[in-house]
Amino acid sequence: MRLFVALLPPQEVLDELEAFVEPLRGIVPELRWTRSELLHVTLAFFGDVDDRTLEKLLPRLERAAARHDRLSLSLAGGGAFPDGGAHARVLWTGLYGDRRDLAALASSTAAAGRRAGTPPDRHSTFRPHLTLARSRHPVDVRPLLEPMSSFAGQPWTAEAVHLVQSRLPAKGRTQVEYESLESWPLRAPRPEAGRPDGGRLDGGG
Repeated sequence: MRLFVALLPPQEVLDELEAFVEPLRGIVPELRWTRSELLHVTLAFFGDVDDRTLEKLLPRLERAAARHDRLSLSLAGGGAFPDGGAHARVLWTGLYGDRRDLAALASSTAAAGRRAGTPPDRHSTFRPHLTLARSRHPVDVRPLLEPMSSFAGQPWTAEAVHLVQSRLPAKGRTQVEYESLESWPLRAPRPEAGRPDGGRLDGGG
């Protein structure tokens, strides 16, 4: 089965993003926009994983998630792969907030995959983003980058990592489908030192 690890933004965050990009969809007709239910932030891509490797992978991902705190993130701006946008295949929006911790979490999940024996990821450099649209052939998406630069989504908290199965189009299935197979919580914030209730020390309300 084809697997990857991802963060899934809350529905209200995706709704806000969808409302922003709706007027932009017709500007570059060659782009195929990602359906809302498929939007995610990839942490590690494993490719085709057999059942034996999956058994080794699950506990390693659980341990990886348990070592990392919840993340405060927001979606904002836009960009393209390859960079520049004149001959792009992917249009994306970026992530802001706990980016260093996000990169550490991505590194841990990728390491869990390597130790379990998943195929090596050809795209090993982690560049935090959420894919909005793709094209089969290089297209000029620069007309979209200026309006996307003004997008600033609401903050949200990533509370769990998900192991997702990707089903590619096949007989009886015309579109890509994603299914979250497992999820593991990230660590909740710890109370402040010296205050069992985690409250403020300055007496403020």
